[in-house]
Amino acid sequence: MSLRCGIVGLPNVGKSTLFNAITAQQVDAANYPFCTIEPNVGTVAVPDTRLQVLTKLVSAAKTIPATIEFVDIAGLVKGASQGEGLGNKFLSHIRETDAIVHTVRCFEDENIIHVSGTVDPKGDIETIETELILADLDSMEKKVQKTEKETRADKKLLPELEFQKRVLAGLSEGKPARLFAKTDDEKMWLGQLFLISAKPVLYAANVAESDVVAGNKFVEDVRVIAAAEGAKVVVISAKMEAEIAQLPEEERPEFLQSVGLEMSGLDRLIRAAYELLGLQTYFTAGEKEVRAWTVKKGARAPEAAGVIHSDFEKGFIRAEVIKYEAMVKHGSEHKAKEAGQLGVEGKEYVVEDGDVMHFRFNV
Repeated sequence: MSLRCGIVGLPNVGKSTLFNAITAQQVDAANYPFCTIEPNVGTVAVPDTRLQVLTKLVSAAKTIPATIEFVDIAGLVKGASQGEGLGNKFLSHIRETDAIVHTVRCFEDENIIHVSGTVDPKGDIETIETELILADLDSMEKKVQKTEKETRADKKLLPELEFQKRVLAGLSEGKPARLFAKTDDEKMWLGQLFLISAKPVLYAANVAESDVVAGNKFVEDVRVIAAAEGAKVVVISAKMEAEIAQLPEEERPEFLQSVGLEMSGLDRLIRAAYELLGLQTYFTAGEKEVRAWTVKKGARAPEAAGVIHSDFEKGFIRAEVIKYEAMVKHGSEHKAKEAGQLGVEGKEYVVEDGDVMHFRFNV
């Protein structure tokens, strides 16, 4: 599975600058609204030092990382849900993503116009959230009406209808849909509604370079909002990320160390996105290639096999598993097996982060 995150925010908050930096793709980041009309998509490798270690251990010809897609969605404005600023088109692009990276302006710069005239993270977040909720309200009203008709013939749908009505009431009060699913059934029902405000949110607090380590008063405003809704915050300087992107790979660690950071904003953004969505990585390793695969935490072996190919899941027989740490400790797959570190697992095996797996299946 490839994770897809939509980068949203008001115009001139640094969305396209951030997108340019983390994907090394140059899209127009001009200082005016709606310079990004079609969504720009960039596929980025998920950084994982374990890949290089495994590649050396098995002398693989290729190394293939997991990937994450970032979609730069044009700046939303107040009234987007009614079509302002080509809003309906932009909102439809958000529906196709797994998570929302909400870029919030947390820097002052008189040379960069703010659509509301002042830097106000709380107001900016409310504006975007309101537009997403309003876009959901219309579709939710229609869904409730449809389910009410279906319930007349099938009373088993009553719990689902009650949940839908609760979501609709919450949306009417200005609350995002993601706050209402508590049980497994409710989470399943919510997923079937395809609501924008149901998507998990990661706030990217875009600051000046001088504030990237300690943050500032604007970042604190974002953190308060995120804490209230269980969202994550990554403090990032889009301008600094652009500088990092121009550096040779080998010079980046030294640059980051010089500004007091352990990892780039991109790395922190990806890590936070994985945590937000409950994702983890397992590996396949052989002479042809070492490859990282992304699965949900709690996934069982057949589901992990299905990430490679649906036939692997359908005809799953067993999984042969060596822990990454065991591979490194013993220096090779062969020696790890000799040391009794190879586990032969069935359909109920729950995959763990860092598992090195080989699947046996029957087509």
